[in-house]
Amino acid sequence: MRQPAWHFTAAVLFLLLLGTAVASIGDRLPEFKECLAICREANCANDPTPIVTSHRLSRTPPYLHPVEQFHGKWPFHRFLGLQEPFSVLFSLLNLFAHLYGLSLVAKRIPKSYSLRKYYLWFGYVGVVSWVASSVFHARDYVVTERADYFAAGSNVLFGLYLAGVRIGRLDLDGSGFDAGYGGGKRGSNWKKTVLRLWTLLYLALYTAHVSFLSFVRWDYTYNMAANIVVGAVANVSWIVYSVGRWYMHGKTGSGIERGWMLWPTWIVLWVIAAMSMEVLEFVPWRLMVDAHSLWHLGTVGPTVWWYWFLVKDAENDLMSVRLKA
Repeated sequence: MRQPAWHFTAAVLFLLLLGTAVASIGDRLPEFKECLAICREANCANDPTPIVTSHRLSRTPPYLHPVEQFHGKWPFHRFLGLQEPFSVLFSLLNLFAHLYGLSLVAKRIPKSYSLRKYYLWFGYVGVVSWVASSVFHARDYVVTERADYFAAGSNVLFGLYLAGVRIGRLDLDGSGFDAGYGGGKRGSNWKKTVLRLWTLLYLALYTAHVSFLSFVRWDYTYNMAANIVVGAVANVSWIVYSVGRWYMHGKTGSGIERGWMLWPTWIVLWVIAAMSMEVLEFVPWRLMVDAHSLWHLGTVGPTVWWYWFLVKDAENDLMSVRLKA
């Protein structure tokens, strides 16, 4: 992550856990309360915030701060019926990045490679996550919001699961020679057991996360904190692993040949740079582009780069087997 990962994570968690006792300014506006009351009486399903914002923008003389947040969210101009058009667009770009990555893994990594199925599942989870994100930003309903949050949680948690499998080479099941392991080494039975436990832990944590949000309390602060903690553990793991691997191979290869081993570190730094957009608060440009949408835009490049790393890592692994055979 940008700056030491734990510094950033600790700071964000501290701010999240502080919470706030003050509602959004827009929630207390008389015109918003009046519009909301009318909507409730008329059983109106439409969101009144665009109406209120439009009236405030057209006022003469103009307000000093005509655009305010409502229920912690900025109002947006709709485009083709989409509530947050640029968040939808950038979510779709992330979706296409995963589809591209899936095709890359399918074409470049042989089916015999033991990590291939985990990389494909990473792509499948990513596709579901960004489809849910696109739908949610298109129309913000309870069901679309929950689908987005649950899919995003699965995506983040699966990232940690994949880190454990790849870094620990838990894919080596002890059944004998594994073509995907550099050096042609054998797996071990204890790794097979660890993989099962690791998979059960992933499923248990995800089930507990969804159950808490569904049946105990829908808590935005908890959800954000949980995703940050899980993501931070995965990111730190990849940084430690990639830097350590690059250092250990220093005596056997040139800087150029082993430079790709640092890709996970640079990718993590890029993602954290993009994530820092979430900390910014500004009125959406033309009521369409906000900090959250820019965060989504910032994750497109790292996603493509990540698939390049997975393919490069697999090809290097397989090449090592051939050279030592």
